[in-house]
Amino acid sequence: MVAGGIPDGALARGFRLGKLGLSLTGSYLGYQMQNLFLRDEQRLEKRRGFRQGVSRRIRKELEQLKGPVMKLGQILSTQSHELPDEVIQELANLQMHAPGMHPTLARAQFKSSCGMYPEDVFRTFEPEPFAAASLGQVHRAVTKGGEQVAVKIQYPAIREAIENDFRLLRSAMLPGRISGHMPVALLNEVQRGFSEETDYIKEGHNIDYFRKGLGGFSYLHIPEVHWDITTDRVLTMSFVDGAPAKKFLATNPSQKIRNLIGARLLELYYFQVHHLQSLHADHHPGNYLLRLDGQIGLVDFGCVKRLSFDVAELSRCCVARTWNQGKAEAEHVIQIIWGKHVPFERARHMLTSFLEESVNILFPIKTGADPVVDFGKPDVLKAFGRNLRQVLRYKLTNPEFAFLSRTELGLYGLLHQLGARVNVWEVWDRGKGPSPGQSRKAR
Repeated sequence: MVAGGIPDGALARGFRLGKLGLSLTGSYLGYQMQNLFLRDEQRLEKRRGFRQGVSRRIRKELEQLKGPVMKLGQILSTQSHELPDEVIQELANLQMHAPGMHPTLARAQFKSSCGMYPEDVFRTFEPEPFAAASLGQVHRAVTKGGEQVAVKIQYPAIREAIENDFRLLRSAMLPGRISGHMPVALLNEVQRGFSEETDYIKEGHNIDYFRKGLGGFSYLHIPEVHWDITTDRVLTMSFVDGAPAKKFLATNPSQKIRNLIGARLLELYYFQVHHLQSLHADHHPGNYLLRLDGQIGLVDFGCVKRLSFDVAELSRCCVARTWNQGKAEAEHVIQIIWGKHVPFERARHMLTSFLEESVNILFPIKTGADPVVDFGKPDVLKAFGRNLRQVLRYKLTNPEFAFLSRTELGLYGLLHQLGARVNVWEVWDRGKGPSPGQSRKAR
């Protein structure tokens, strides 16, 4: 491993993950032995301490490994409906605080990709990154023309690490692949998404696409790409102000502002579904830069999904619960989600048992029901997570639908963190229109 880089080679990365697993197994056995001699209240405190210690060791190892395994840790850190608070708090540090490359290595990476050192390209360049994540790190700089920019530099050998990590994951998930609970197509879809995130030219085009497609929202700020200082491994963008959710919440924003931002995040999501057929699909809190005036900065467009099935029609069907309007309507929804070749009764059971629960939370139709959804309630987020697990368990998962479901769950996790209360019916109506060319005033 180069100092500050990532451990490369399947053998080296596999050895470190295996060593971590053995260490955690030993710790767990020791913890269980101690439990035999403790009173109930002592066991509770011991369990919290054990979780914190294990989570800290996992977080530190994932920080060093970086790559896909760290990114999976970031995804887990948003699953507050699944994991204990002490685990979430520790894994949340993966979102923005991974150890960066040594300044000398970052400088060399920039030179190898751009042909010049940063000090030759910029008026000023901060050698220490202000954000470091799973695939790259971001530095502040000022262009020769005086504009503040963010410069993302990719870690060396990250593409090889993705290949190696997914070989390990395929081996580890062999039982799930055989049983059908972890389809090969789903693994391929996840790997494809991770690999695309290493192509900064593609990410730059994604930024341009969303700047145009979402340009009518006066409260949204998306960076502008500096194409003259951008390559497949270096991405230079205009600097976007704002704070990630954790820092934003530390300023004690009012409930009114948290509700406003929550409604705007949902409106942006529905607009993408109905008009762009494309999603900014990485809802971890570090990608949303929030302000006390309700403005939102949106960054990191490496994880973008262009959907091939009609999500707008699926959204309409969900809101109307059309699967309860006869077999033909149910078959229509099933075909949108899973295609034509699925067992009808099993798929319909999923619609009525699992998907309908989520829809009833978001779009209540009972007489006298409160139209405002309190995303801060733990039971709300747990219901969404439970439904996604059931869909995966039924082995019918279309990889695109699974991707969409994970994206939605990430969004709801962010709304939960904000404690936002939102009239989803009202926001859904706004998100359907107007067309992309029309102006969207701040609400």
